[in-house]
Amino acid sequence: MVTSRWFTSFSNWVAQVAGRPMTFGLCLVVILLWGVSGPLFGFSDTWQLIVNTGTTIVTFLMVFLIQNTQNRDGAAIQAKLDELIRASAAQNVFIGIEHLTQEELDKIRAKCEAKARAEAAAGQAEAAANRKAASAAERATS
Repeated sequence: MVTSRWFTSFSNWVAQVAGRPMTFGLCLVVILLWGVSGPLFGFSDTWQLIVNTGTTIVTFLMVFLIQNTQNRDGAAIQAKLDELIRASAAQNVFIGIEHLTQEELDKIRAKCEAKARAEAAAGQAEAAANRKAASAAERATS
């Protein structure tokens, strides 16, 4: 539990720091300094290995930290959406569908889209009927 809280705090901090313009600028300066130092080291294999190794290590570690942050953000959003569904007139059957397979989600999405198209068509038919009724009422009163 303590490790989890520490890692959560650390990954939040890293995600915040990594997304700042100052961090990007610092990384750009490091790469520029490395590039400028090339002639001093004769563009040797060791000189190239330094930047390759450094960037690989940073990238490898950042993948896990950023994935942790995104997983928690996604879970928090799902919990909020589930609560909105639960507290509203929406269908509670949608709570937890993020655990379904892609094929199951595709079927649900197709059903929702078909229902939306049917409701749109019904709304258009109702609007046409209302216009027709208003026109008939207008003719009857004139």
